[in-house]
Amino acid sequence: MTERGEILFTPDPTKVSQSRLKEFAGLRGFEDLHSWSIADPEDFWACVWDFCGVVGERGERIIQRFEFPSDPSREFISTKFFPDAKLSIVENFLRHTGQGDAIVAIDESGSRVVRTWDELRLRVARLAGALEDLGVVEGDRVVAWLPNGIEAIEIMLATASIGAVFSSCSPDFGAQGVLDRFSQITPKVLVATDSYIYGGKKFDCLDRLAVIQIGLPSLVKTLLVGSTTVGTDLILTRYESFISSYNGEPIAPRRFGFDHPWYVLYSSGTTGVPKCIVHRTGGVLLQHLKEHQLHCDVRTGDRVLYFTTTGWMMWNWLVSVLATGATAVLYDGSPSFPTMTRLFDICETEKISLFGTSAKFIDSARKSDISPIDTHNLQTLRTICSTGSPLAPEGFGWVYEKVSKNVHLASISGGTDICACFVGGDPSSSVYAGEIQRACLGMATDVVNDKGFSLKMSFDVAGELVCQQPFPSVPLGFWGDGAEGFPNPMSPGEKFRAAYFERFPGMWSHGDFASWTSHGGMTIHGRSDTTLNPGGVRIGTAEIYRVVEQHLDVLESLVFGQDFDNDVRIILAIRLVAEAKISDDLISDLKFRIRKTCTPRHVPAIVIAVDDLPRTRSNKLVELAVFDAVNGRPVRNVEAIANPEAITAIVDALKSV
Repeated sequence: MTERGEILFTPDPTKVSQSRLKEFAGLRGFEDLHSWSIADPEDFWACVWDFCGVVGERGERIIQRFEFPSDPSREFISTKFFPDAKLSIVENFLRHTGQGDAIVAIDESGSRVVRTWDELRLRVARLAGALEDLGVVEGDRVVAWLPNGIEAIEIMLATASIGAVFSSCSPDFGAQGVLDRFSQITPKVLVATDSYIYGGKKFDCLDRLAVIQIGLPSLVKTLLVGSTTVGTDLILTRYESFISSYNGEPIAPRRFGFDHPWYVLYSSGTTGVPKCIVHRTGGVLLQHLKEHQLHCDVRTGDRVLYFTTTGWMMWNWLVSVLATGATAVLYDGSPSFPTMTRLFDICETEKISLFGTSAKFIDSARKSDISPIDTHNLQTLRTICSTGSPLAPEGFGWVYEKVSKNVHLASISGGTDICACFVGGDPSSSVYAGEIQRACLGMATDVVNDKGFSLKMSFDVAGELVCQQPFPSVPLGFWGDGAEGFPNPMSPGEKFRAAYFERFPGMWSHGDFASWTSHGGMTIHGRSDTTLNPGGVRIGTAEIYRVVEQHLDVLESLVFGQDFDNDVRIILAIRLVAEAKISDDLISDLKFRIRKTCTPRHVPAIVIAVDDLPRTRSNKLVELAVFDAVNGRPVRNVEAIANPEAITAIVDALKSV
C-alpha cells in the first residue's frame, strides 16, 4: 500500500540539467524561481514570452494596472498583460514547416490520419478563406460539435486566423446540452459530425443535429464531417467540399491584440444553463507555453497524447503543444476498448513523450490486471500528466510499479475557468505520493482559511484554493454578463464577480479544497462548492434538475457528489408526488432521460427517495450542506437550515445502499 507523502521518484540530475526548466531557470532552484515570478511578474512574463519564442509584436509595456481603492476585485480583473502586443495564434501554432507530423489522429476503429505541418498550414488557410467568403468576420462565432479529430483543430485555427471566436462540444452531448451552450453565443457556422464510435458501438448524431440546427437560428451554414448519406430534411454542406470550394489565395493569419477573444469554454451550470467563459488569446497561449515547456518539459519534436474530448479544456491544452513544435496525437474512443491497454498501445507505437489522462483512468487501470511496464516498450515516455480529480496515493504508486520507474508523474490542477493550471509538475523535484509538486510559476497560488488568511505554513490543513495576484489567463468574463453583453474586464459583470471574487474580495477563489504539504507541494481534496466532478469531468447540477423535474412522479430533487472509491459519484435524491413510489422502473426511466438529454457522465450512480429535502428558511434547497454531510465534513451555515433532519435522513439512506 502506497502511503501519502511517500517519495516515489527523484529525477536524474543529468536529465534535470538538460530540461527546458533548467535552461530557463539558470542557477535558480524552483522555489527561488517561483518567488521571483510572483515578486516581479513583469520581468517573469517578459522572460516567458522571449524564452518560449512567442511570434508577434510584444510591445514595451508588460503589465498595465488600474487602481480601484475601494474595489480590489475590480482591480484584479481589470489588470492587463502585454497591453500593446499583437499576435496570431495561427502564426504561433504553425511556425514549423516540412513533412513532419503536426497531428496524428487515431480512432477506436484503428483509423490513423496524419497532417504534416505543410498540409495543416495550407488547409487552415483555405478553410479560413472559405469562412471569410461565407461572411464570417472578426468577432463572429464558429462552433464545432465534433469528436477528437483533426477537423476540430483545423476549424479552431481557421476561425482564429480571421479573428472569429471558436467553441466546441463533444458529440456525446445531447441536443439540449449543446443548445444550452451554443445558443447563448449565437454562432454563424456549425461544424458537426454524422456519428462517433465509443466502446465498440457507433452512435448516430443526425437526429440530434436536426434539433440543434432548429435551435440555432443564427446559423448561416452547417458543415458535416463524415460519410453518411444524409436525407433532404437536413441542410448541410460537406466539410471537405467546403474547403475545396475556396478558389482564392490562401488566407494569411492576422494579428490581433493580446486580449482578443480566442474561444469560449463552459462552466458546469450549477445554477442554470452553463456560463460561457470567454478566454483571451495571448493569456492562454502564454500559460500553455509555460506549462508545456517549463512544467512538463515538452520540446520541439516531442509527441504528446492527452486522452480528452473536445468538450474538456484539456483538449485546448493539448492542441497548444503545436506552438512548441510538438506533435499532437489525438485519440477518440473508449480508453478501455478493446482492452485496458489501448492508450499504452498508442504510447508505444506513436513513441509518445508526454501521456496525459485522468485520475479516474489511472485508478481504473490500477484495478485491472494490466502491467504496461512488462508488456510495452515505453522508453520514449518522459512525462505522465494526471488531472480532472485528485490522484490517490495508490494511483501514484501504480504508475511507478506498473508503468515506468523513470517517468515524471505530474499531477496537475487548474480549471476550465482559467484554461490553465494553478499547481503542476516540477521536472527538477521529487514526486511524493498523493501530492502535486508545486504551485505553477507566475501564479500566486495559496490556500486560505475562512477569514482569508494563508495556510501556507499550516501543513495538511485544508482550506480554499485561491490565487492572490492577477495572471494572464483571467477570463475576459462571461458572455452576456453585464449591460454590454460582450465581456469587458474594465466593467466586470455581476455573475463573473460572484463566481470568483464574492467570498474573498481581491483574490481569485477557485472552489477547491486544498492543503499545503511539508514538501512545498499541494494536495487537492475535491470541490468546495456544489460542482460535480465524476471521473474528473465537471458537471453542473442544473442540467440534471431540468431533466428530472419534468418527470410527472418527481416533485423536487437534489443532486450532489459523494467521495467514493478515489472518485466522485453522483447521487440523486428525489421527493415524489403523493401517489408515486420509488421503483427500479422509475430509476431506469430517470437515468435514461438524463443520458439522452445530457451525457452518460451526467447519469447518477445512485437514486434515493426521501420524504423531504433540506432547505433554507427562505425555502431554497441546500446542496452544499448535503455535500458536506455525506462526505464527513462539518455542515456550513447549519443555523440557516430550516429542516436539518432532512440532511440526516439522506446520510442514513446512503448508508443503507
